[in-house]
Amino acid sequence: MKTIRIMRRAWFFLALALAVPSAWAQKRPYIGYAYPAGGKQGEVFQVKLGGQDLDYVNGVLVTGPGVSARVVEYFRRMGNQEVQLLNEQLKELKPPSPAPAKPGQVPNPPPMMAEMNAVTGPDDANRKGPKNELITRIERRVREAVQTPACVSLSNLVWVEVTVAADAPPGRRELRLVTPRGVSNPLAFHVGQLPESTREPMISATLQVLGKEAAALRKRPPEDAEMRVALPCTLNGQIASGEINRYRFEARRGQRLVFSTLARQLIPYVADAVPGWFQPVLALYDSSGREVAYADDFRFKPDPVILYQVPADGEYVLAIRDGIYRGREDFVYRITAGEVPFLTDIFPLGGPAGAAKAPVTSGWNLDGAKIREISAANPIGSVMLAVERNGFRTNPAPFDPGTLPESMEKESNNSPAEAQQVALPVVVNGRIERPDDTDVFRVSGKANDPLVVEVRARRLDSPLDSVVKLTDATGKVLAFNDDCEDLTSGTNTHHADSYLMTRLPADGDYFVHVGDTARHGGGEFGYRLRISPPIPDFALRMVPSSAGVPLNGSVGVSVHLMRKDGFVGPVKLFLSDPPPGFSAAPVTIPANQQVGRLTIKAGPETTPVPVSLRVSGSAATGGGAVIREAVPCEDRMQAFLWRHLVPAGEFPVLVFDPKAEPKPKRPAPVRPPPPAPPAPPAEPAPAAPPAPGATPPKPKFSPQQIAGRLRQLKWLYEEDLLTDAFYDRKVTECEAGL
Repeated sequence: MKTIRIMRRAWFFLALALAVPSAWAQKRPYIGYAYPAGGKQGEVFQVKLGGQDLDYVNGVLVTGPGVSARVVEYFRRMGNQEVQLLNEQLKELKPPSPAPAKPGQVPNPPPMMAEMNAVTGPDDANRKGPKNELITRIERRVREAVQTPACVSLSNLVWVEVTVAADAPPGRRELRLVTPRGVSNPLAFHVGQLPESTREPMISATLQVLGKEAAALRKRPPEDAEMRVALPCTLNGQIASGEINRYRFEARRGQRLVFSTLARQLIPYVADAVPGWFQPVLALYDSSGREVAYADDFRFKPDPVILYQVPADGEYVLAIRDGIYRGREDFVYRITAGEVPFLTDIFPLGGPAGAAKAPVTSGWNLDGAKIREISAANPIGSVMLAVERNGFRTNPAPFDPGTLPESMEKESNNSPAEAQQVALPVVVNGRIERPDDTDVFRVSGKANDPLVVEVRARRLDSPLDSVVKLTDATGKVLAFNDDCEDLTSGTNTHHADSYLMTRLPADGDYFVHVGDTARHGGGEFGYRLRISPPIPDFALRMVPSSAGVPLNGSVGVSVHLMRKDGFVGPVKLFLSDPPPGFSAAPVTIPANQQVGRLTIKAGPETTPVPVSLRVSGSAATGGGAVIREAVPCEDRMQAFLWRHLVPAGEFPVLVFDPKAEPKPKRPAPVRPPPPAPPAPPAEPAPAAPPAPGATPPKPKFSPQQIAGRLRQLKWLYEEDLLTDAFYDRKVTECEAGL
């Protein structure tokens, strides 16, 4: 029997060793949502994030000045057995409910406060707070645990505390999480200027079962469906399946109210959904419940905007839902609501780089507003403009700087007979000013001259769905194009801008026709039309947008090459001005190929914080040597099929030691080894022969089961959710199970 006990103890410590792995797999951290997706200047608030592979998360990165953040808490996904352990611990910590006193009986006095606050012994130096605080933590942990989440990639939860300085520039930022072995993808995060109204964060949505969908719906009291708010403000919420959020407010006659939504702009692609994003729908109701305004988009953008002039004093209700009543914790929205300035369009859409005049702005509540540039060139080559009124900054609009001669469209130019003569090369700033309008431009050329006609409109937020054609003097169509795909346009899913490249058949005059495919038009239907010989060039997009590299190791990035105006030459990729410890051997994307692979190597030193790297490409084009920087991107899928390269602002890289084990905030105590067995007697007594047909006893649990249980106990203890006494007892039970 002693031999059996010794073997059992040996199996136990083998299981304990299995419960503490020496290395953990390298996986890139992922975050799928952040809620709320922003906050007001001068405030401190918490943000809840959902993602995957976020173990031991220890840092937060936010681009731009004036915003800092720190990790407050991390909840990994738990299994049923871990929830059961926490419930057992909770039952021990909570005092039993006193039995109701009988008539005439004096009830028992409540326990002493010292007894209530005593969790373990005096040597428990790792306790964060009294007993009631531990109870609260466990209850919250159990409440957030969902065994069958609707989306597993959102089931790791992180709470971060964000501090926004009072002078932090308003607008869009990027937020990432950092773990000991890498940096996550970015999410949009906005610095606001209005008071914020934020609903309670959702618990992770439960997987819906066919025929039992109602069981997975969010359970909330009816009064939580509608909130009373005061305008102006920013409304933050999440939409659950089948849910409608309502906001009641007071408005005065004559107010020009703006309700502008950020939803798809926060999370552009939801891979497992059709359509491939949260499609918000806004409706506005008066005090009698009559719908007075409705929007499910803003022009071609899925995020809706309501512009409403109030006809009478009273109460109004704004409602938001998904277009087909879907919902989940990553269906996040921010609505700017109130009598605030809103920019609908600008004209012209661009101008000469460094010498462009301020465009004319149109929109709501813009009296006295001043236009200003709020960012340098973004990934599609434009700069972002906004207007400010009384210190409030509007939504941004792209503005396209150019290097070619510029011209303005002159009406009437609706037919070849009225065509506007332009000299090549040129960029024409024009508008399809009314429905069924067509603008025609006359150019002169010689036989075999190459000619490029390109429209930039949809990429500059114009609703124009352009179509172009090239005709000769007889009216014969020589070339035609409706839509041309541009993989550098990021989140755009309707490549509505037109492009054609051809050769002129003979000397003479030719006519370029520009119109709208659906024959729509208006003051907002602006465009920039380039008519020129080819200007060979290229653009680079790099995925992923962040990386983790082991010491003396390497990581590969894929660089996508987008060729322009017939450029077919090779492109040399290299690391631009790498900081000490980083290197990359240059590689070349051969002629007529579109993707290259660059390997980035790290040195023998870790980086305490991520380092931003830059990858560039050089090539010889018709205009000489050209260097273009690769834009970091995330490769995202839309609606199970289409892939898009979503641009990011930076490429942060973390160098880590793969042998270093993460340090838990509360290390599990080391248990003593089993005592040595006593020395056998000099002349052992003969063992009794086993009974006929008897079999030796089997362990109650396998070593694998014991290892799993020990691992669960270790994790829960390190998360500061178990007392020393409870942990010690449960580990002893595991030992006895063998």
